[in-house]
Amino acid sequence: MDLRPLDQNQPPIKVPEENKQKKEGGNRRPLQEISNLVDFHPAPIIKNLGALSLANDQREAEKNKDKNQEELKGQPQGRDGKKVTYKPEPEKVIVISSDDEEEKEVKREVFNQKKKILSGNRSNRKKKKIHSLTSVLTARSKVACGLASKPRDQIVNIDAADADNELAVVEYIEEIYNFYKLTEEEYPLFDYMPCQSHINKAMRMILVDWLVEVHTKFELLPETFYLTINLVDRYLSRKIVSRRELQLVGISSMLLACKYEEIWAPEVNDFICICANAYTKEQVLAMEKAILEKLEWNLTVATPYVFLVRFIKATVPSDKKLENMAFYLAENGLMHYQIIVSFCPSLIAAASVYVAMHTLNSGLVWTETLKHYTGYAEEQLRECARMLVSVQLASKDSKLKAVYRKFSSADWDAVACLPPAKHLNCQ
Repeated sequence: MDLRPLDQNQPPIKVPEENKQKKEGGNRRPLQEISNLVDFHPAPIIKNLGALSLANDQREAEKNKDKNQEELKGQPQGRDGKKVTYKPEPEKVIVISSDDEEEKEVKREVFNQKKKILSGNRSNRKKKKIHSLTSVLTARSKVACGLASKPRDQIVNIDAADADNELAVVEYIEEIYNFYKLTEEEYPLFDYMPCQSHINKAMRMILVDWLVEVHTKFELLPETFYLTINLVDRYLSRKIVSRRELQLVGISSMLLACKYEEIWAPEVNDFICICANAYTKEQVLAMEKAILEKLEWNLTVATPYVFLVRFIKATVPSDKKLENMAFYLAENGLMHYQIIVSFCPSLIAAASVYVAMHTLNSGLVWTETLKHYTGYAEEQLRECARMLVSVQLASKDSKLKAVYRKFSSADWDAVACLPPAKHLNCQ
């Protein structure tokens, strides 16, 4: 595009006055012409919000004050010209509760009343003792017989001396004997001999007599012998055994008892040797396995021995001779089939202690302590005691004298040589 040259003689162009002002002011309009800023009152900038809250509270308080003054204008005045103010009555709010809440509230009140009765009121109140006709007649009978004035025997704590002995396990002793009591009730020995077609009571007695000699020969612990007899009787009650296998059952049961009770148990060859090689090692091990399977591997059982050591301790004061006599009577009783199927182990042990006390004429009586720890009254022991005395009388003339010879030695204070308590056999 070609530029036209400027003409110097051309007159200047006149700019209108209005446009001139606009040009001088630029594109900005005057402040008065901005419509959104006319009559606009900007809010004060408050830097502290707490001040704003305080201002609002003061403004609200002034309004309430003016309102209260207007209300007081219509109130009556007193004699001194002062205005009398009345407190507005509180509005009654009726709470409507559901049936579940009412039921909970009633239960809560009943519970609180019971709690008061059981806790605080029980100690402060003295209940009136009501005497029945039976109690009155019993009391009169005791007074007439002179029993009311007799002091009741105190039960001696027989475990107090062993409190520091960790092996005595005093803190568990009651639970242990409660377990033994439950065990003998759970596994009672019934009359199994009618089910055995090849053996009889006499053969069993011969076996037990021979096991006493083996036990003495090997110098085993007393508890081993009692467990052996228990295993024999329990196995015979569940399995029919031939006459030739009876001795095998005996030595296999003693082998198991030795493994359970002894520190150093005899070996299998020792039992084979004492049987004059009547059985092989394989036969003994096979019978041992058969016994465990029939008895369901249950070897922790109640025997008269575990009760004897406890009941002898309760004969305060106890002595060694009384202990030996009780063991003699118990072992002699185990030989006789009728005793072990008629009475439980704890009763045999308690009756053995009872007969031993009368045999030695120790002057001891069946005290409350013995009654507490044995669980038997004197009347409950008499039948078993009578049978123990009868077998004791017959043991001296019997052909099976293994128990008699054992307890006739000085090691056992020769208690087998003492005369039996015949007066118990006559009761």
